[in-house]
Amino acid sequence: MTCGQMGRIALLTLAITGSGCASRKEESAPPVPPVDSRPEETAVKTSTLECSLSAPAQVKAGEPVELVFKLTNTTKQPLYVLKWHTPLEGIRNNIFTVTRAGSAAELSYGGPMMKRGPPDASAYATIAPGESVEGRVDLSLAYELNQPGTYHVTFRGPLMDVTSDAAKVPALSGEFHDVAVKCPPVDITVT
Repeated sequence: MTCGQMGRIALLTLAITGSGCASRKEESAPPVPPVDSRPEETAVKTSTLECSLSAPAQVKAGEPVELVFKLTNTTKQPLYVLKWHTPLEGIRNNIFTVTRAGSAAELSYGGPMMKRGPPDASAYATIAPGESVEGRVDLSLAYELNQPGTYHVTFRGPLMDVTSDAAKVPALSGEFHDVAVKCPPVDITVT
């Protein structure tokens, strides 16, 4: 018997014994579902914040296009909202989807792009029960709205961190509790 034949026999033997082991049913404990370590009271549901956008229905080409972003707390406790990636801090990232009627293409974002370290408490807006906060931005500083037409503007979201627990402000790096908000879009006609 040659060395090559012995090697093939050894491989065949391993394959046969390995497949026998693989077909044996292993008994193991069922997987443990992940545990949500957040206390119940700090988890904020989408329905606790109402979001709205407003803007002038019509502007002239080249004029500022002021958009107002408003969050309203509909709960009975204060909410703490990280302002990053919202108009509450201005436009410091591509936070809107802007399209022009007749085109499915999204307008390019031409504003600043921020990189940051962990937030501090001043990066949060406190919204008292039943109260609102607003952020006003000029869309024309970040998106080219100089061609006549109707522009459709949507807030991208989500809110990066929302909590009702003041002790969780600021959140430690990576411990954000994001919340999706539905802001009805606005249409702006440029003439």
